[in-house]
Amino acid sequence: MTTDRAVRIMAGSFILISLALGVEASPLFVSGHFLWLTTFVGANLLQSGFTRFCPAESLMVKLGMKRLDEASCGR
Repeated sequence: MTTDRAVRIMAGSFILISLALGVEASPLFVSGHFLWLTTFVGANLLQSGFTRFCPAESLMVKLGMKRLDEASCGR
């Protein structure tokens, strides 16, 4: 797995979990404050789209995960 896929999976998971915990209509509702996590993840995705800097990706690279351009294209 590359950092590109891992970041997408992580961001999508955080958004879905925070919505499940933050929206009052959800059976898993805890607090509306969980919607701040949704906002944070969305803002990070937006800024990384413009700047190509993603803190989560940087951490994953330090942990040894390969970036998309470093991974082999053969399947």
